[in-house]
Amino acid sequence: MLQQQKTPSGALSAALLALAATGSPASADITQTVEDALKFGNGGAVKMDTTYRYEHVDQDRGPQKNANANTIRTRLGLLSPVFYGLQGFVEYEGIHVLQSDYNNGRGNKPSYSVVADPGYNELNQLWLSYTGVPDTVIKGGRQRIKLDDDRFIGNVGWRQLETTFDSVLITNKSVKDLTINVGYIGNIQTFTATSERVNAPILNINYNLGDYGSLVGYGYWLDYTESENFEKSSQTYGLRFINSAKPKKFFGHYSLLYTAEWSYQQDYLHSSPYQAHRFNLMGGFTAYNVSFQGAMEQLNGSGRNRTFDTPLGTNHAFQGWADIFLTTPAEGIRNVFATLSANFMENDSLVLSAIYHDFTDDTGSIHYGKEWDLQAVKKFGKHYSLLAKYANYDADTFSTDTQKVWIQGNVNF
Repeated sequence: MLQQQKTPSGALSAALLALAATGSPASADITQTVEDALKFGNGGAVKMDTTYRYEHVDQDRGPQKNANANTIRTRLGLLSPVFYGLQGFVEYEGIHVLQSDYNNGRGNKPSYSVVADPGYNELNQLWLSYTGVPDTVIKGGRQRIKLDDDRFIGNVGWRQLETTFDSVLITNKSVKDLTINVGYIGNIQTFTATSERVNAPILNINYNLGDYGSLVGYGYWLDYTESENFEKSSQTYGLRFINSAKPKKFFGHYSLLYTAEWSYQQDYLHSSPYQAHRFNLMGGFTAYNVSFQGAMEQLNGSGRNRTFDTPLGTNHAFQGWADIFLTTPAEGIRNVFATLSANFMENDSLVLSAIYHDFTDDTGSIHYGKEWDLQAVKKFGKHYSLLAKYANYDADTFSTDTQKVWIQGNVNF
């Protein structure tokens, strides 16, 4: 059962009141003044991002105590002006822990359930970009990389610390409707404040088909070079067809949503021999302010270290927010799910979402469990937001019953 827990109510109340006040004309003027003050030169800016989060985890079976985490994440960055096509960025990121009744993912309190937000201070980004070559951006250093829907390469943006990559990424758009991303990753600064060495060429090619959507082809070659991570090595190839970012409207208020994707993965260099497939299918529609999607994602598996995995993906966004399936079970996973979301208020500033998941192995014969996910997000202009989020995983044959609750406020300039 969920239990009421104490939170730093004074700080949270002050944050909520400050966000709520942003709707007034006076506060809008103040916000614009701050926004303008943080900009300088040709494209230069001071960047600031603060997120307060309360996370509660309740797992019914096993020795773990209920987890309660109150954390504040702060990012401070400096983006230089553009000078002869060159631009640089440096960013600090740190988590201040207000309440630490949780296992932070690094074994600090193993008697508690996991909330993977360790208190830590780090250099989050340090990169230099060059745009002097026509239709091309060359960026090198520690950087955020997000490709497609973040399933394979993402920053794990949900966690308080994000994942960034010591890498070189080249983006070219010299051919009409074609975007080519080619890069190399040499080190991963993870969201649990660890580093992982890799030799990882990456390739992502996106062709824009206009109103029909986009066709994407990709290849990712991940060679983990430290012995404790050898089995995470893999090579992955895939094709993805998805509706356009702004789907064509029918009769002024209706549009179709669709995705069809196939991926193939096998061993690479240090990993044991295996082969696995992934299938991702979605169909849906929008009508006025409501969106509905029905989908199935399947990651195949045939035993330990013989599963389709996405170690560099933003995996919280897939297979349920309770994070039961961050890594693929030995017998694979089939996730059949439906998503309903609706936008309300001026400029669609309030978004309500509900998702239902049904999980089995990749043959559909072993029922793992089911899950409900609920979320409400309220934005106050461009820079402020509040979030409430809930996940309830009902276990059958895999893991344990799990409930998670999040309350969050964000200020971002």
